Amino acid sequence: MLEIRDLHAAYGRSAALHGVNLAVAPGEVVCLIGRNGVGKTSTLRAVVQELVHVTGGAVLHEGVSLVGLAPHQVIGRGIGYVPEDRRVFASLTVAENLRVPARAPRGAASRWTIDAVYDLFPQLREYRGRVAGVMSGGEQQMLSIARSLLTNPRLLLLDEPHEGLAPKVVDEIIAALLRLKGEGVSMLVSEQSVRTIKACADRVYVIDRGVTVYEGTPAQFEADPDIARRYLMVAEQGG
Repeated sequence: MLEIRDLHAAYGRSAALHGVNLAVAPGEVVCLIGRNGVGKTSTLRAVVQELVHVTGGAVLHEGVSLVGLAPHQVIGRGIGYVPEDRRVFASLTVAENLRVPARAPRGAASRWTIDAVYDLFPQLREYRGRVAGVMSGGEQQMLSIARSLLTNPRLLLLDEPHEGLAPKVVDEIIAALLRLKGEGVSMLVSEQSVRTIKACADRVYVIDRGVTVYEGTPAQFEADPDIARRYLMVAEQGG
């Protein structure tokens, strides 16, 4: 579904990634973890070709290079992106936000409609007339995920989906990710929450200073506490 090989990338003349390697198989949830500022967001941006410039290596989606495409072309290939800052349209209602990306499904296998995302996040149905700018951070995160799903992605990228959220809301987001996993949506999740890794991940990659330094299953990661001590500051409570 996604393969990143020896990825180098920069913001202007400032290098951000120096050799990231990872892969996401169809239907798999992969967590990309590491301290703040080590390149997790830059890796996701390199996939969607946003802001960061790829200077070396490969980014392949279903065997096709994404390097050089415009962000809307990447999304059009079936990749959804939920950025850390959520980017809801603050002056629009929930219903209006969800109408922005809505379009006819690409085929019989495409199943995400406005009614379907309301079923995934019932709060959004209740608040569909509410202006997004006055919603809580958790509600905005649900809206951002729902809006991305309306493009009917086969691969979903989520950047720190639990950042700053209360534990109860984190549980709701984890439940939604597990349902998406059950629906067969492949996911690459930039994350620091041990709870999310244990609940959702099939495999884990650790990134440090723009380089992939570890790959393993959640069980292998948990059994090697030295990795966490050397490379991570991971939030046990998922906040």
